[in-house]
Amino acid sequence: MTIQTTTHLNFRGDARQALEFYQSVFGGHTVLNTYADFGMPAELPGADKIVFGLVTAENGFRVMGYDIPGESEGTIAGGGSTRREKNTTITDQAFFVAIESDVLEELQGYWDALAVDATIIEPLAASAWSAGFGMLTDQFGVTWSFSVTTA
Repeated sequence: MTIQTTTHLNFRGDARQALEFYQSVFGGHTVLNTYADFGMPAELPGADKIVFGLVTAENGFRVMGYDIPGESEGTIAGGGSTRREKNTTITDQAFFVAIESDVLEELQGYWDALAVDATIIEPLAASAWSAGFGMLTDQFGVTWSFSVTTA
């Protein structure tokens, strides 16, 4: 038996922009269904927002997202913050999205794309436990952890 997990991100009105951005970074295809697509009258506020969004790519990347009804400002729901302080990562965020690869060069390409307008918490570089590790919070408030997997 095989299972698969998919991160589901809850946005405050910018799910479409975030999911389109993630598709531009990781490739694959995007499914974007609005509240209107599922029966909300198109003239109501928020009908054009995402109720079901998915990015899936052959490289294994999968992420889902939706817009919280009535929300239109702020970062991702449950956002919080993550920062480095005195050589320690300090966070009050409930989650990170982890990206792993056996090859630093593959991670570097994804890192460079996600780093646009991001806050770099730890630059992607060799660490004591990995040939490459880094953390950033992207322009949508999602924190990503990058690691080169060890043998």
